[in-house]
Formats: sequence, structure tokens, C-alpha cells
Amino acid sequence: MFFYLVVTRLVAIDGFSAGTIGLSLYTSAFIAETVRAGINSVGIGQTEGARANGLSFWQTLRIIVLPQAFKIAIPALGNQFINLVKNSSILAFVAGGDLMYTANNVAAATFDNFNSYIIVGIFYLIITLPLSYYMKHLENKNKTRAA
Repeated sequence: MFFYLVVTRLVAIDGFSAGTIGLSLYTSAFIAETVRAGINSVGIGQTEGARANGLSFWQTLRIIVLPQAFKIAIPALGNQFINLVKNSSILAFVAGGDLMYTANNVAAATFDNFNSYIIVGIFYLIITLPLSYYMKHLENKNKTRAA
């Protein structure tokens, strides 16, 4: 709402762009925190061992720390991507044109709220289930690699 109410007065952008930028910044903060937590969960001995073997800071980060951090952070990152899909319904308030906006229009025209929102719920389920299964696949793939 901040981007829609404040930024659109300062910069000439439409509601959809303002909502997309706001949602992107909101989600990127959570993803950055998830990646940071993954990096912090890698043991300090891993970093010390890499540095003792002559790797630079960036080599240690790229070769040793980040692969382990992403394996740890995959479940939380998957949740954040699914939340991004579900949070996109908030764009209906500022931009329209998404599933919830369409459901509101259909419900207002037909006076059939229940069926409109059930159909939208099924669409969100159709969108998020493949994401969920793919994230589960990545988790299982990383478990077998680690074993």
C-alpha cells in the first residue's frame, strides 16, 4: 500500500508496477534473511578449514559455505516462493487483474461468493502444489547427495 499511495505520487508508475515493486521488496527481505540464516548455520570450522588451506574469502564463500547454506535453506526458500504466489492476491487492492480481483468481480455480478472463492482457492492450489512438490524433490535430491 505504501508504494501505491506514496511512490506513485513521486514517480509516474501505475498501480500494478507499484504493487509489484512493493511485493518484490517485501519478499526479497525474507529471502535475504533465509539465505543469511543458512550461511550462519554453516559451522565456523568449515570456514576456518578452507582459509587454512589457502582459499580466499570469496573462494571459501563460493566453494564451501554457499553450497551448504543453500542445502539448509531450501525448505525455507520454498516456503517463501509459495508465500510470494499467495501474497500476490494483495495486488488486487492496488492494481486489479489477479485471481482475487476477478473473483470479486464475478461474485459481485452473480451474487455467488462461495463458488467464486472456491474456484480461486482451487486455482491457487493448482499453482502452489507443483511448487511444493518441486521443493520436496530438491530436498530429497540433496538428502541423497549428502548420504
